[in-house]
Amino acid sequence: MADSTAKLTMGAQDVDLSVRSGTLGPDVVDIGALYKKTGTFTYDPGFTSTASCESKITFIDGDEGVLLHRGYPIDQLAEQGDFLEVCYLLLYGELPTATQKQDFDYRVTRHTMVHEQMSRFFTGFRRDAHPMAVMCGCVGALSAFYHDSTDITDPHQRMVASMRMVAKMPTLAAMAYKYHIGQPFVYPKNDLDYASNFLHMCFAVPCEEYEPNPVLSRAMDRIFILHADHEQNASTSTVRLAGSSGANPFACIAAGIACLWGPAHGGANEAALNMLSEIGSVERIPEFVARAKDKDDPFRLMGFGHRVYKNYDPRAKIMQKTTHEVLGELGIKDDPLLDVAMELERIALTDDYFIEKKLYPNIDFYSGITLKALGFPTTMFTVLFALARTVGWIAQWSEMIEDPNQKIGRPRQLYTGSPQRDYVPMDKR
Repeated sequence: MADSTAKLTMGAQDVDLSVRSGTLGPDVVDIGALYKKTGTFTYDPGFTSTASCESKITFIDGDEGVLLHRGYPIDQLAEQGDFLEVCYLLLYGELPTATQKQDFDYRVTRHTMVHEQMSRFFTGFRRDAHPMAVMCGCVGALSAFYHDSTDITDPHQRMVASMRMVAKMPTLAAMAYKYHIGQPFVYPKNDLDYASNFLHMCFAVPCEEYEPNPVLSRAMDRIFILHADHEQNASTSTVRLAGSSGANPFACIAAGIACLWGPAHGGANEAALNMLSEIGSVERIPEFVARAKDKDDPFRLMGFGHRVYKNYDPRAKIMQKTTHEVLGELGIKDDPLLDVAMELERIALTDDYFIEKKLYPNIDFYSGITLKALGFPTTMFTVLFALARTVGWIAQWSEMIEDPNQKIGRPRQLYTGSPQRDYVPMDKR
């Protein structure tokens, strides 16, 4: 509902545009009728000033460093809840009761196995294929295996598809990892919680017993929570755009995975770890900080600053604590990468250059170190991000499908090519 009106003057023409207010955050000017009234479009590369939808799922205040899921602060959810509880919250809008949580956990746990023919699907990939390439293919292929949950007009089928993806994504991710390192697939176990089950499928081998470490399982669960949803980022917008055409949910999530693969999005934690490795030691930090400050040097410090957060990333605080817990549990006290990370963090929080430009450490800064300590190669980092973000994508997709104002996405453009011209025959060119 419009709360007020904005007046736009174009030459001699005045146009009234409604201004809408949300629960939190800045007001928005509704320009839906702008072209009809004026014959002009708006121009906003990267959609940095454009709200593409109305949503009740996630709110971010980048200036204040706030991240809320359905109104609940991310730090409270990560420290007091578990990932499946957050999944329920994102999907259904409220925290579950004890009975609802038990039922939800039961349903997810008993959907974790994938169709047995999926294992043969993996053999079509080269043994050195990137796990994200495998994930793009396998998640898209789910629509070929589960025909009974692709009708987006049926609320029950949408629910089944949502449940299947939350449940099967860890299994597919673990299979991608096992295929990548040449080990046999490990089936899920129903007596393990979500994070422990995933670690079991990744690191167990048939020839010996594997006992998940509760500290590491809790760290994995926190990583999932911290990556579960992040409002209208590139991959979420991709899922919504794909879904606006009526594509089946498995195809939409595969599109989100493809977008997430980009190094500027999901690959940022891998880039941060590679940067720490490049620096190598605390003694070399001044050299790299000087390069980062030199505007003529293309080098960038990865893991600092954020497109949205202009304050300390609230997820980074929890991730920092989790990193220390993991390294302590594993007995890693003198990790050169951690030493470099801690000194870089100290500099970023005290150096006038970083403070002025608000280049605070973000979640990618710490998550890469943690995932490495857990035993994952850098090629798996974005896969784990996709695993966690799947529930956010599904929640956003479901909300879009149920939105009566939803339309097929069709951005406009500012055309700067050649004006109309006539075809020139080959012999006259």
